[in-house]
Amino acid sequence: MKMKYTYYFLFFFGILLFPKQLGAQEIEGPTDDLGDVSDAFQESFFEALKQKGIENYELALVALEKAERAAKEDAKAKAVVYFEMGKNQAFLKKYKEAEESFKKVTATEGDKVEVLEALYDVYYQERDYDAAIPLVIKLIAVDDDYKEDLANLYSRTKQYDKAIEVLDDLDDSKGESDYRDALRKQIYRHTGNTAGQITKLESKIDTNPKKEQDYLNLIYLYSEEGNTQKAFETAKELLKNNPKSELAHLALYKFYLTEGDVENGLASMKKVMTSESVDKPSKYKVLGDFIQFVNANPQYENELTTIVTTFANDDNGAVYEKLGDYYVTKGRKDEALTLYEKGIALDSDNYSLLKNTLLLQIDLKKFESALTLSNSALEIFPAQPLIYLLNGVANNKLQNTDAAIESLETGIDYLLDTPKMERDFYEQLSVSYSLKGDTQKSNLYAKKALEVKDTN
Repeated sequence: MKMKYTYYFLFFFGILLFPKQLGAQEIEGPTDDLGDVSDAFQESFFEALKQKGIENYELALVALEKAERAAKEDAKAKAVVYFEMGKNQAFLKKYKEAEESFKKVTATEGDKVEVLEALYDVYYQERDYDAAIPLVIKLIAVDDDYKEDLANLYSRTKQYDKAIEVLDDLDDSKGESDYRDALRKQIYRHTGNTAGQITKLESKIDTNPKKEQDYLNLIYLYSEEGNTQKAFETAKELLKNNPKSELAHLALYKFYLTEGDVENGLASMKKVMTSESVDKPSKYKVLGDFIQFVNANPQYENELTTIVTTFANDDNGAVYEKLGDYYVTKGRKDEALTLYEKGIALDSDNYSLLKNTLLLQIDLKKFESALTLSNSALEIFPAQPLIYLLNGVANNKLQNTDAAIESLETGIDYLLDTPKMERDFYEQLSVSYSLKGDTQKSNLYAKKALEVKDTN
């Protein structure tokens, strides 16, 4: 959901309350100000703000109750107190009480945006989605980003037609998004009425054959039904009616390759890769599909290399990781390592890529490189035992026995029921102490390694 909290140091009604040191009972603000409030009100209210600031929400509520009493019949002062009460009650997960507090504010102050947002959050936490819908409709008038929330709420309350209508409207006005696409597909799965959805989409396409998203939704539904031929025909119809559609090729490439039409499949794939309309995750998926295709059809490996060049300026290591994985399966480890190292230079916090790079560096006896990379990796992943293990291996290979022992003894503390890795740690510690000439400890760890039992 959209979280829009607005925290106030003093009041949220555009009113500034000065403490007594700056002038007792002095309030400046717009014409709808609070008037005069007592010293007792100010003291209690500021105490509440202080307690909330240090997360003593119960004490904040005690102070707010005192402020409420001190406000007497001043409705505007009480509204400010109720708003603060609601926030503290929400922090304490007392959602029913928070709801009542916020409703007291709206009763006297009307639909203040900050209160509507706070009340919406309470309803969402309570999973009272029906109650949240009217609030979100009001909030949309202020910020149309809330339309995504509305679609989500309609979906959660099983008002699927309304949800789809809002999603369509958003796609028309803002373009597509991964979130909305996922929500739409989730709705299709929930309804189970694929045939009905297909009929609606076909009718919409007949009425407006230029709307790209309707074709894409229809292709998805046909694919879900297993009707590949209809999905393929729909993709070709999209391209016919929208010759400049780049998203059409996101569906077409796979159909072409499945049918053995490699020339058109490659052409569609290249259009996807160079398209500004297709997002990066979709491009990575296409690359993954093509790697699988080349794995079965190695004669097209040159085409794979050409396609990868379209990612030359990409700052995501996932591309190099996928291509490196391909070369590993072909036994071309040196080429794979070159790609992994390019990827890790761009994406140092990609753990999967990091692990593969280190393993390959050690496999290819690139121990200096493995040591440098594992040292920097431990700064990013200080609780990953595998990195300590590989760091220990690299240090052992480079005769840095003290550093190896320190890394191995630290890393073994992070192990959780992984006997294979535990055995590796003990074996490396045995190597370390053997290199130091400490035969007794070397034998001790060798024995520990033998005693580790695999778990089923």
